[in-house]
Parts: sequence; C-alpha cells; structure tokens
Amino acid sequence: MTPEQISRRCAIKTTGLAVSGGLSAGLTVSHMTATSAHGDSHEKPTEGFRYCLNTSTIRGQKLPLDEEIDLIAAAGYSGIEPWIGEIETFKSSGGNLDDLRKRIADHGLTVEDAIGFANWIVDDDAQREKGLEQARRDMDLVHRIGGKRIAAPPVGATKQTDLNLFKAADRYRALLEVGEEVGVVPQVELWGFSSSLSRLGEVLFVAAECGRKDAGVLTDVYHIYKGGSNFNGLKLINGKAMHLMHVNDYPADPPRETINDSHRVYPGDGIAPLGSIFRGLRDSGFQGALSLELFNRSYWEQDAKLVLETGLRKMKEAVAAAFTE
Repeated sequence: MTPEQISRRCAIKTTGLAVSGGLSAGLTVSHMTATSAHGDSHEKPTEGFRYCLNTSTIRGQKLPLDEEIDLIAAAGYSGIEPWIGEIETFKSSGGNLDDLRKRIADHGLTVEDAIGFANWIVDDDAQREKGLEQARRDMDLVHRIGGKRIAAPPVGATKQTDLNLFKAADRYRALLEVGEEVGVVPQVELWGFSSSLSRLGEVLFVAAECGRKDAGVLTDVYHIYKGGSNFNGLKLINGKAMHLMHVNDYPADPPRETINDSHRVYPGDGIAPLGSIFRGLRDSGFQGALSLELFNRSYWEQDAKLVLETGLRKMKEAVAAAFTE
C-alpha cells in the first residue's frame, strides 16, 4: 500500500509503531524543586514544571499586550503564550517589537509559545503555499519578541474527515523547515473539536512520521478529553518532544459531545484526572511549561489580576496535590 492509498483509519492503527520508534524513546525522570518567578523559596516541589499564561484566559478584559505582560509577571508566572493577532495589533498600533521583547525580558518572563493559524496542512497546493508564507510572517513576529515556538493546529482541515496522515507529516516537515530558517519551532497541535488531528494517535503519527528531530506535539487537557482520546496515551510521549502543555479542567456537564471551549474551568475545579496527567508528565521527562488556557466568559467578566492570581494558585495546587496523593 502506498502512502497515497492509506486511509485515515489505517494510519491511526499504525500509530503505535510510529510512536514506539520515535517519540517514546529515552524516557527520563526529573524531580526538581522549583521556585516561583519571584524566587519564593517556600514553594512546594513542582517537579520541574514552569508556569505560563496563555493570554486567551484574560481575552475578555481587552487589555493591550504590554499591559497583559505587566500583569502576568506581577501575578508570578514565568512565561507567556500570546496570540499572533495580539502581536500584530500591538505593532499596528505603533508599538515597537524590540521594546516589547525587552519588556518581557526585564520582567523575567519567557515567550514559551505563541498561537497562530496558518493553513499549513490543507490539501490545496496554492492555499498551503500561502499558509507557509503566513507561517513565516507569524514566526518572524514570535522571533522578534524572543519566542522560540509556535502552535501548528490543523487550521483549514477541521472539517476534513479523510486527511491523509502521511501527507500531513510531509507538510509538517515543510513547516518545520520554514521554522528552522526563522528560528522558531512549530508544534503540531491537537484540536479535540476537529475532524482531523483530534486524537493523540493522529498528532503523534504526524510528528513521528515527519522525520525531523525537532518535531514536537502541543497537547491540551480539554482537547484530549473533547477529542475522545485516553489520557494514558500521554505516557507514550517522550517528555523532550513536548515543550508545553495547555492546562485547564472541565466539568462533568455538559457531556463531552456538546462541551465547548467556554466550559473550561480552573485546574482542580472539574473532573479531569490532573494528578495522573502531571505524574505521567514528570515520569516522561517533561520539564516544560504548563500554560493555563481558558476561554471561560465568567472569568472574562472579572478583574484580570484576580483571574491571573487564581489561575496560578490553582495550577500550583493541582500539581502539588498530584505528588502528595
């Protein structure tokens, strides 16, 4: 059977081999004691995790990016994960990206990742070429503010049920090649609501089959649940191939079939098996960032400072609980 003939279902069945041959190799365990961004020595062990804020969490407050950076740093996060649209708005409003980079660094923050939406995976050759051009522009913005990674979700193929995963892997390789030229690494992202790359097995297949050592996956507690994958699948990923994970929680109701982004809640306020997830990350050798990504409209109506402080506290509490159970 040629790559062109393989079906989406057949590709998924072979994922176990792809993963065992690539992303799951060389597991290590790290038991590091970390402090907060402000050096609080009384912090509980965090198993080497860093704490990041995805700016979607305070999107409803409609703050400029530079003000968000100030608040995120003051709340005690060590990293930020902005959206490309925010960076573009800051620039188009007269902001200087070099100044923004300095502001981030002066606060002791790192740009762990950024959220972009380039059509890198689509079947149409012309659209995909434009998508790679957009990805280059997006990655240049990320690089300008000191970032080294960008999300690569299946934009343009979310309703496609027959995506050829071998071709998707080839397209991811092309995207990584663009990223290498810019100095930013795209991470293939799981989207649970999508008809393609909605399962752990699919994103692992694409990352493993692209053939590049800089390949990586971007996972999300909510999206793994929404897509129907089992969280035990995370244990097959070498932690070094995952630099960041979107962290959140979800309630028992509404059910998985109808739940959406707006139902995400703070870690520990839902039913997600966070303890098992965090222990699995630790055991895989993951030493990356846990990025709080929420779209809860009730949080958007609250003071941004309160939301940021509550989110960081609940993330740390969930991690601490995972290693005291």
